Amino acid sequence: MKTPLSGAFPVLATPFRSNGAIDETDFLSIIRFALESAVDGVVYPGVASEVETLSEEERRNQVDLLAREIDGRIPIIIGGSDPDPAVAARHVNHAAEIGAAAVMVMAPGHLGNSIEAQTEYFQHVAANATIPIMLQNQPKPIGAGLTPEEVAAVASAVDRVRYIKEETPPCGQHLTRIKNAAGGSVDAIFGGAGGRYVMDEMARGAAGTMPACELADIHAMMIRSWHQGDVATARRLYSVSLPLLTFQAIFRMHMTKEVLRRRGVVRNTFVRAKGPKLDDGDRAELTLLLQEASLPYKHHRPV
Repeated sequence: MKTPLSGAFPVLATPFRSNGAIDETDFLSIIRFALESAVDGVVYPGVASEVETLSEEERRNQVDLLAREIDGRIPIIIGGSDPDPAVAARHVNHAAEIGAAAVMVMAPGHLGNSIEAQTEYFQHVAANATIPIMLQNQPKPIGAGLTPEEVAAVASAVDRVRYIKEETPPCGQHLTRIKNAAGGSVDAIFGGAGGRYVMDEMARGAAGTMPACELADIHAMMIRSWHQGDVATARRLYSVSLPLLTFQAIFRMHMTKEVLRRRGVVRNTFVRAKGPKLDDGDRAELTLLLQEASLPYKHHRPV
């Protein structure tokens, strides 16, 4: 039996050129930034990747590029979410083809809190799956916002669902309730929600965290310190990251890409997804937050 996945698994951003086309060179740079940050694995594509704006062909091409660049060095979790279970099943099969460690599928919002409907959906998605499935529980309106007991019920009914990514607040309490309700039917539960509650989640037995990728080095050090028993260092790094993550909760991909640009990882900050943009005052505040965080990493882009 393989050791369950654990640690810091950032969700990689999808970089775009100024005309909105995917920038593969910047994407390779993001992957290398994650590798050099010593993360335990990566996730792609997810909500933080603007997955809802990607065509199926773009998703497939990006996943193939990711797999070639990672080349088995760390585990990959492929985002396979889609409202249509047949499409999600295709993403699951593709994830297996490229050697992914697991595939993450969001409980669809349109199915609501029906355990029967969600179970039927995941049974369809998992029918021919050969790798573990991670059930992602996102709050409404993006996801279904299942209760912890509903999450556990679906996971228990679908054997291939071995992991949970819990993102509905209060995340820590929900993680505890899922553990109690699911028992041994899942291998591990990860936190999400941008890493804003990670210390509470880890204290409650989370396997790790899956935030956006602009602070990949901090999150990797944080989770590694926790697993080594150095809780003081983990909490210090949490305190360093939290003001930035609070800022990120508002500006989402705009903040992620601007930080990646300032850290030398990407050239362009174009965002396809909807949401508030940074103005001059926001950029000034972000400058101060980055200075106060004293980020220890300056990436050098590949030529």
